[in-house]
Amino acid sequence: MKLHIFSLINLVFLTTLHQLISTESTQPPFACDSANPSTKSYPFCEPALPVLHRAQDLVSRLTLDEKVSQLINSAPAVPRLGIPAYQWWSEALHGVVGWSGIQLDGGIRSATSFPQVILTGAAFDPLLWYRIGQAIGKEARGVYNEGQATGMTFWSPNINVFRDPRWGRGQETPGEDPVVAARYAVSYVRGIQGDSFGGGALRDGHLQASACCKHFTAYDLDNWNGINRFGFNAIVTKQDMADTYQPPFQSCVEKARASGIMCAYNQLNGVPNCADYDLLSNTARRKWGFQGYIVSDCDAVSTIHDVQKYAKSPEDAVAEVLKAGMDVNCGSYLKNYTKSAVEQKKLSISDIDRALHNLFSVRMRLGLFNGNPRNLRFGNIGANQVCTKEHQDLALEAARSGIVLLKNSNKLLPLKKMNTPSLAVIGPNANVPHTLLGNYEGPPCKKISPLQALQEYVRDTLYHQGCNAVNCSTAEIEQAVEVAKKADYVVLVMGLDQGQEREYQDRDDLLLPGMQQSLIESVARAAKRPVVLVLLCGGPVDVSFAKQNPKIGGILWAGYPGESGGIALAEIIFGDHNPGGKLPITWYPNEFVKVPMTDMRMRPDPSTGYPGRTYRFYKGEKVFKFGYGLSYSKYSYEFISVTQNKFNLNQLSATKAVKDSNSVHYLSVSDVGKETCENAKISAVVGVKNDGEMDGKHPVLLFLRQEGAGKGSPVKQLVGFHSVLLKAGERGEIGFELNPCEHFSRANEDGLMVIEEGARFLHVGDEKYPISVEV
Repeated sequence: MKLHIFSLINLVFLTTLHQLISTESTQPPFACDSANPSTKSYPFCEPALPVLHRAQDLVSRLTLDEKVSQLINSAPAVPRLGIPAYQWWSEALHGVVGWSGIQLDGGIRSATSFPQVILTGAAFDPLLWYRIGQAIGKEARGVYNEGQATGMTFWSPNINVFRDPRWGRGQETPGEDPVVAARYAVSYVRGIQGDSFGGGALRDGHLQASACCKHFTAYDLDNWNGINRFGFNAIVTKQDMADTYQPPFQSCVEKARASGIMCAYNQLNGVPNCADYDLLSNTARRKWGFQGYIVSDCDAVSTIHDVQKYAKSPEDAVAEVLKAGMDVNCGSYLKNYTKSAVEQKKLSISDIDRALHNLFSVRMRLGLFNGNPRNLRFGNIGANQVCTKEHQDLALEAARSGIVLLKNSNKLLPLKKMNTPSLAVIGPNANVPHTLLGNYEGPPCKKISPLQALQEYVRDTLYHQGCNAVNCSTAEIEQAVEVAKKADYVVLVMGLDQGQEREYQDRDDLLLPGMQQSLIESVARAAKRPVVLVLLCGGPVDVSFAKQNPKIGGILWAGYPGESGGIALAEIIFGDHNPGGKLPITWYPNEFVKVPMTDMRMRPDPSTGYPGRTYRFYKGEKVFKFGYGLSYSKYSYEFISVTQNKFNLNQLSATKAVKDSNSVHYLSVSDVGKETCENAKISAVVGVKNDGEMDGKHPVLLFLRQEGAGKGSPVKQLVGFHSVLLKAGERGEIGFELNPCEHFSRANEDGLMVIEEGARFLHVGDEKYPISVEV
């Protein structure tokens, strides 16, 4: 969510100016200072009153000009009421980022940099995701309490489904599966906001920090083939909306209780997301019960008029978004045109007041209108809670848990520490610690490259960059080959960086850039033994050549593994950690790029050759499938028990099942009701055993497959996952709860969630268990 260039320059100038002013004091900004006697008479300063009443009182005291000034991300102070300036824009995608609302330029100059989200998703571990959110929330509050922040609203997480492998921002997401994205949203949001893992601990409404789920909705194209996100109109079927694009946001609101939502740049079926009343007000607020603020992506309001030509004038654009239910504009459009929209009678004061009620309510929930935050709940969190050993250990654990072993021919890995007298480390990503961080990165607590970490294991380590840069437009192949010949083992650290994939830059292909493949093949051919290939990248790459080459014995995908990623890689390569991560996205062959990135359909269309997307619908060739990942151990599964192997649709609802056009009986989920759905839950217990010789952390993925599924049904669907720690030879049992309305349903072409009759199979690994749905 980057501003257009001129707006960005203005924002940077204002932010820098504010930073210069704010760094003179280490006191966190707050309203309702007890030392100021004039504030005692204001009801909005009375913590005992309901937040709603306090916000209404505050808004009633503002002039129109003051009201308008508060509708942008850089909200100025209102000195006469003792209200300080507030910056709504802060980032904490995988660690606190030191710009906009956060200034890491005082006593705190760094923050824990966890793995980029795509790698964290590969751990399939909701408790780990929650703990990361907890740590980020603590560090965020610590920075604020130290007076190095002007905001506590963080525009994270990104829970858009990673639909197309070329998307430059796919690295920011937990992957391609809506169930995983939804579960990630719940865990991360609860963690950062200070809730419990199971939820329900924020009954008083107080927030440790505020999370904002983005980008609402159907946003996953930045800049491809001359089409950019500012003018893109996403054509999405009701069916795909219901079971792919919306579930993560629904969970973010209903289960996680996020206090923020960001509406996306693009249009959805001809209507800009930020001007869509049905999306923002009817769906998010009324249907899902959202209580928080809605912010535009940066300059998304201006694009409605300037780029999309949806609004006839700037005032029309402002009126459209505020009437739709948006509250605050990242950018300056609302500051510039809201008052004139009121004067032209295109907008009412009540629409502005509604937005301000939402905005000030969140600031009050953060405790910023209760006096000095240091004296309140979360006030004991300070600099000593940032970059702690506990958080850095957690960053290392997250990197270990996510890294995926894709190939291990003849058990090349792990390398034996005592039998590796010399090592060659080759590649453009081998000695660049910053590459490990991915995008939306803050200054990390420590910087250790893969090369530096591997040198701790093998004293006689040779190094060659191999390429001029990651784009590898030129390569010193002969020199790299000579280095490889001198060593007993070779590790190649290749892949991508932010020069190939990032915000506003989607990829054109799925290949390694430039001469990387030639370098890899030449080094592998010359090396004494099969080589180890490490891939740093967010999106998938077609490495079919490496998968098939016997001289490439091991392949590891490490995403962008954060500040401790180099250490985690070295530990895995030398056997101090047993890899267990599994791919959270399908790795397609490069041929997939023939599919237009603008085609939002998830389902295949055999009549035109459209292959569909993600493991749920795509049936074509794969380099590596979703959920794939090896280990140094072998794991076996069995179904211990399933409480019910069949259920009757007509027993779920007083409404009888009806037939569709294919004579298949079905029941609408909306006719069943939540209570009946809860009572009809099925419990399944899966046994899993570590049959290997190493202890390991292992994600267990439970899928559901429907036999003879109707048109538009998924090939299979992930319905549950748990991560379990098992010692060598140890056996464990994992329980899954399956809600028939949630896990046995699918979206029909009208976007209605229905449960159909027919045979189904639960399966984990090679084991499967039949369940039938009858009438």
